[in-house]
Amino acid sequence: MPTAVAPVRQLHPHAVHELTEAAQNLLSSAGPVEDDGLDWSRLIAQVPRTAASLSADVHHVCRPVDSATGLFVVRGIPVDDKAIGPTPRHWSSAGRAGALYDVVLLLLSTVMGTPIAWEGQQDGRFVHNIVPSPGHEDEQTGASSSVLLSPHTEDAFHPGRAHLLVLGCLRNHDAVATTAASVREVRLDAADIAMLSEPVLPILPDDAYTEAQTYAGTAPAVPTLWDAPDGLTLRFDPAYTPLDRGSAEHRAAYDRLSEELSRVSMAVSLEPGDVLVVDNDLVVHGRVPFRARYDGTDRWLKRASVRIPHRRTRPAAEQDEHGYGQVALEAYA
Repeated sequence: MPTAVAPVRQLHPHAVHELTEAAQNLLSSAGPVEDDGLDWSRLIAQVPRTAASLSADVHHVCRPVDSATGLFVVRGIPVDDKAIGPTPRHWSSAGRAGALYDVVLLLLSTVMGTPIAWEGQQDGRFVHNIVPSPGHEDEQTGASSSVLLSPHTEDAFHPGRAHLLVLGCLRNHDAVATTAASVREVRLDAADIAMLSEPVLPILPDDAYTEAQTYAGTAPAVPTLWDAPDGLTLRFDPAYTPLDRGSAEHRAAYDRLSEELSRVSMAVSLEPGDVLVVDNDLVVHGRVPFRARYDGTDRWLKRASVRIPHRRTRPAAEQDEHGYGQVALEAYA
């Protein structure tokens, strides 16, 4: 897959200074309480006012996705490779490492919408550490490395999934690519779109949600495609969709969608300081395989999930889904 050039929104140096200074001030105001030495609840309570006070330059960079690719990269935030310390071997061991960038991501996410977290993932944190972890190399989760992370909608199993996925790069010495493909760029005939717009199969919880996988309720069938007011959207996760339960015609249409997504897929190799913003209603994302060294120099991303209030991009029927018992937490509820 060739490495495509994603749309880039360059932060002006004065906007970078403003953003990082605001993040540092928020960190300084958060007294030590939790294991990582920060009172995150106090810090998060201050984020909306700080985000609202950021300049028009920052708000303009965070404007909605405006191309069929369904994504963009914010560029210009400096990262000191030595100062951030070694890449953690597991998200739970990150502590305060890279905490400044957690807050930067929270500020950008708050300008774009409302950050969300999950009770059942990374202890309910609003910013996740995405690092390769020993023993998880072959999973279909962000902790894997040696396998292709299949293209998917983030948290596709849940009706409360994010509208935007925000990935901040701290380290990527090996230029490991994130893959992305937009449903707005595929070519499907009307029959396939109609077939995939019917709720035929469920999407099951992924390996990051242990409790959800043991949920006793019936798995709801969901549509793969939906025609929103501004165009086609999708909900797609083949690794966790029991395709063998569908008809031959449905599987064939699903395969054609998969092939089209592969055809239009781009590979985005993030540089330290890059922030990739993906419209989770339009774009499936994944990651190419790589060999993890576990020596402190592996790829290290920060991840935030964002909801956009009052966005009309999903079928009303999703509101009746149980979400396998998983609860999404809004940062400012």
